[in-house]
Amino acid sequence: MKKKYLYIQTIGCQMNVYDSDQMAQSLGAVGFERTETIEAADVILLNTCSVREKAEQKAFSFLGRLAELKGKKPELIIGVGGCVAQQEGEKILRRVSHVDLVFGTRTIHRLPEMVQKIAEKKCRIVDLEMAETCMEQAPEKRGVLDARPSRFVTIMRGCDNYCAYCVVPFVRGRETSREPEKILAEIKSLVAAGAGEITLLGQNVNSYGKKEGLCSFPELLAQVNEIKGLVRIRFTTSHPKDLSDELMDAFARLDKLCHHIHLPVQSGSNRILQIMNRRYTREMYLEKIRKLRAACRDIAVSSDFIVGFPGETRADFEDTLGLIKTVQYDSVFAFIYSDRPHAPAVHFKGKLPEEERKERLQELLALQSRITDEKNRAMVGSIVSVLVEGPSKQHGGVEGWGISSTPQWSGRTTGNKIVNFSVEDKAACFDLTGTLVDVRVERAMAHSLWGRPCGSDLSLSPKKGVNSYAA
Repeated sequence: MKKKYLYIQTIGCQMNVYDSDQMAQSLGAVGFERTETIEAADVILLNTCSVREKAEQKAFSFLGRLAELKGKKPELIIGVGGCVAQQEGEKILRRVSHVDLVFGTRTIHRLPEMVQKIAEKKCRIVDLEMAETCMEQAPEKRGVLDARPSRFVTIMRGCDNYCAYCVVPFVRGRETSREPEKILAEIKSLVAAGAGEITLLGQNVNSYGKKEGLCSFPELLAQVNEIKGLVRIRFTTSHPKDLSDELMDAFARLDKLCHHIHLPVQSGSNRILQIMNRRYTREMYLEKIRKLRAACRDIAVSSDFIVGFPGETRADFEDTLGLIKTVQYDSVFAFIYSDRPHAPAVHFKGKLPEEERKERLQELLALQSRITDEKNRAMVGSIVSVLVEGPSKQHGGVEGWGISSTPQWSGRTTGNKIVNFSVEDKAACFDLTGTLVDVRVERAMAHSLWGRPCGSDLSLSPKKGVNSYAA
């Protein structure tokens, strides 16, 4: 039987990365093998994001480039999934004539039957059904993708917060949580396949299980912490209004929970926060930061900001800059406000000129850059434990298992700092992916650190899960 190949292009957040893996797994069960060569594909799936306008534009640009390939391979099946698919639906078929399939954020489990129907009947399909519960996939089988040391696991889908700027509740549905037993089973299967770090995903993990009467999120973390072979736990995203004392204390209690939290604030102005429907104040947010740092002294904090929200005055923006100076974030993601379909803010008055929004964004990023640089320079000379994710993207010395005399590797600290390091001793003959390496930081860059492994005790067994290379 002729092999069938699947190519997936992913745009957007970690949840989309996870969903793409679920797409690959779903079609893998009926004989599709994932490929990185788009020309070889029998099925091409685009997993989209509509949280910001730029991501949506990127999706349609990618689809446009597929027209020539579809002309050469008429039997090629092209599908669009994710948030833009849920948002636009049948409009995509009218806009892009060579697309065969549009499927929603909760219909991934039906991909095999949809693809088969298109192949047999040469038809076009739109499936946007919103399931009431989280759909489950069968436990993942070992394969090419299992080699990644860090994996994502979705614990809940959808959102009930309805922030004024956000389209998520409309494209991912209402909030639903997975049963803890199924989450734990999935994590155990990933750890057995070689994963050392798991990131738990949800639009608001802090409210996990509340609607269904399941265990609380801190209780789930405690159960995950007991899984043998797992080295690190991360989670995202955490809504400030639901960040509990119990969860903050977990950073001190759970030894596998990384000392990092992503706590999106969006604005430092109480007036803008109220208009955004965020349901907390600047003062409440700062008190949560104080408690987090009391529970875990070295916790790294990152955040999201929206610049130029409708009606934002210069005074409101100064409040945001002041918040950044007060909190001293390790890193931030900042974006210019853009109207999104269905979101209430589309109808708000006081839209700022694009040039003014851009200027404010650059001012915010410049401030945070100075803070990040100072924090990175303070780490020079320290020893950090790095979970190696693979060869450094800036280093071309690794081709598969072939390693140059001075290979360079990349990974992250428990505080989510990117660390690149080179190996010049006997460790050069090993693939360090998935290992824990103690690195002495020698240089600080704008977005990363550079160093060298310290100590000479090498205890590695390639492709045997997480090992250690420590002093």
